[in-house]
Amino acid sequence: MADKNIPSYRYIGIDPGTNVLGYAIIEIVGKHVRLLDIGVLRMDKLDTHPLKLKRIFEGVEELILKYKPKEMAVEAPFYGKNPQSMLKLGRAQGVAIAAAITNDVEVTEYSPKKIKLSITGSGNSSKEQLAAMLENILKVKLKEYPLDATDALATAICHYYQQKSPLGGQKKYSDWGSFLKDNPNRKG
Repeated sequence: MADKNIPSYRYIGIDPGTNVLGYAIIEIVGKHVRLLDIGVLRMDKLDTHPLKLKRIFEGVEELILKYKPKEMAVEAPFYGKNPQSMLKLGRAQGVAIAAAITNDVEVTEYSPKKIKLSITGSGNSSKEQLAAMLENILKVKLKEYPLDATDALATAICHYYQQKSPLGGQKKYSDWGSFLKDNPNRKG
């Protein structure tokens, strides 16, 4: 599929967590989005919070050095009932961001609601609905991957949808029909 004359562009998506961090790398070639890698970094067996943060930094940096994404999209921590959990999530997000900016990768943060809205059309979708829509959009099977990984993929795809194409600008449409004709993967 990849034509050597068409430039490609890569994004990394991150779903931060202190026990499990989801990641996904996508490549955009022309109008096509391709999944390059998806998975999780596990820190649940590490004894201390500082060791977990170190593993996050090193793991995200390793992905950046391997795939050389131009930009990183990261899911923002959301306010929950437990302030300690939110603080830990914020630290995990901060360390992932530090790994990106240390390697000159631009970072954009998205709320969970914005990510869900961008992918499914509803900000209240479940993680399972999000994963099912991503399967439809990318035409890949994602059932074997943890939801943290598919959340990271949703974050990367959301970022792609939010950006003007770095490969020549975003086309303007006068009606929904012409948009769907040029973007058949967005019908689902």
